[in-house]
Amino acid sequence: MVGAVPALLAFAFLVTALLYASVGFGGGSTYSALLALSGLDYRLLPLISLSCNIVVVAGSSLRFARAGLTPWRKALVIVALGAPASFLGGLTPIKEVAFLTLLGASLVLTSLTMLLPVRENDSGAPTRFAKWMPLAAGPLGYFAGLVGIGGGIFLAPLLHLARWEAPRGIAATASLFILVNSLFGLGGQMLKNGPGLFGQALGAALPLLLAVVIGGQIGSLFATRLLPPAWIRWLTAALVLVVGVRLLAGV
Repeated sequence: MVGAVPALLAFAFLVTALLYASVGFGGGSTYSALLALSGLDYRLLPLISLSCNIVVVAGSSLRFARAGLTPWRKALVIVALGAPASFLGGLTPIKEVAFLTLLGASLVLTSLTMLLPVRENDSGAPTRFAKWMPLAAGPLGYFAGLVGIGGGIFLAPLLHLARWEAPRGIAATASLFILVNSLFGLGGQMLKNGPGLFGQALGAALPLLLAVVIGGQIGSLFATRLLPPAWIRWLTAALVLVVGVRLLAGV
């Protein structure tokens, strides 16, 4: 990134991190879209977005673990299938138009997944599809690494629909999935583009990382106390939809 980071972009990252963290996600796809709309070299987008993802979800993953909410045995199966695929996705070369089209489409799909109903209690036995849910981790991981997102925002609705685990266990699993996928996807992107490009991206993006640290902490600790969770999901879905449509319109 050349030049100083505009204050408006940093504020947009803060708001994005706040909204996503309050519903248990990282926000990688929206970070990438905001950067794309700012005119940044598309090769830098996954590097910055995945770094921001890691910053946002690391804290929530730790809190879930400390609270004993992470279903480790089941979650690690999903993570183990998704992480190598995310690394391969990060390694895969992709042209700018294809990258931006996939990113914009993922944002529109993300906005729709956030409108799906989420269980607020532990009622309901797992469906017959629950045991097959880990198979979705590979394709989701690959796509996540390819476009620089965590993939948890697509995994979580599938787990909820299958009643794979209690709602808090699903949130903890999605957070861990995002964290590990982001680490492996970032590794693939670095290997593909070289450490020099990563250093260039990270050095200039420090204000954005600071913004998502602040936004992520506010979102995970306070946002749900100020607004009902459903309102936050609708606001996030609206933000994501607007950014996704704008990105697709410019491809």
